[in-house]
Amino acid sequence: MTAPVISFAEGDKLLDWIALTNALAAGHTLPKAEISDTFLYRDPDTLLNRSAWIDGLGLAVKCATVFPGNTARGTSSINGGVMLFSDQDGTLEAIIDFHLVTKWKTAGDSLLATRRLARPDSKRILIVGAGTQARGLHAAYSAAFPQAQFTVWNRTAENAKTLASAIPGLEIATSLEEAVPQADIVTSATMSTEPLICGDWLQPGQHIDLIGAYRPNMREADDTALRRARLFVDSRDTTVGHIGEVKIPLETGVITEDDIAADYYDLDAFARQSPEDITLFKNGGGAHLDLMTSRYILDQWMAQSS
Repeated sequence: MTAPVISFAEGDKLLDWIALTNALAAGHTLPKAEISDTFLYRDPDTLLNRSAWIDGLGLAVKCATVFPGNTARGTSSINGGVMLFSDQDGTLEAIIDFHLVTKWKTAGDSLLATRRLARPDSKRILIVGAGTQARGLHAAYSAAFPQAQFTVWNRTAENAKTLASAIPGLEIATSLEEAVPQADIVTSATMSTEPLICGDWLQPGQHIDLIGAYRPNMREADDTALRRARLFVDSRDTTVGHIGEVKIPLETGVITEDDIAADYYDLDAFARQSPEDITLFKNGGGAHLDLMTSRYILDQWMAQSS
């Protein structure tokens, strides 16, 4: 049988946010993933390969090309695909659109944490950043909190207006300092290298979800936020020592590794201790989550095709 090529349009309509988070949780009951990243550079262009192997789930290689000059040509600057291989015999099982996997993996990663850490009665959700991930975050959080009112804040107000025009009912915040204390859940997906979210703004019972920082010099929340919150990460292996959100405060002694309550390989500890807890989750991504998401996508595609 020829391995299917699953496009964004074909795959996106088959998927469910709650079912995906259940699949991610199940994936973390299997043996710990072996992961590896490789980069090739031709300034300013990049080829990124992210690989993962989970015994019992299979293998995946996610390839992404980053060509910044494409923006000026009116085409996407990021392109790629995910190759999914059989755990039994190593044969190619599917090629899946890069953007499909990334959308569902990124927001699903955060949603799994939020389903476990946020108060179930959360009604006000603030999205910080109106970029590519914002629509996926709105869709994901709407699935778990269908009665919630969403607000967006973006450094460039025009981009927030564009997003709000595409999502009915989405309100626009003009002040981040005023918007954060009013939210039950804050989900942030920006490209900031300097903290945007101040710990002094946080309120008892809030859940903070940080997505944007992915390099060692990037942060979205300040030291006070990390001191005040109970800290969780999706993977210690892909955050500690790698992402500025965790790496910098560890190196400066603001926190210790013992302050990280759990990652997804310890899901029993992934819970708030009281309604007054401030919980903070760092979404670090990782090829193992691309593999889990790709397997879920293929399973849904196969079920629809049978």
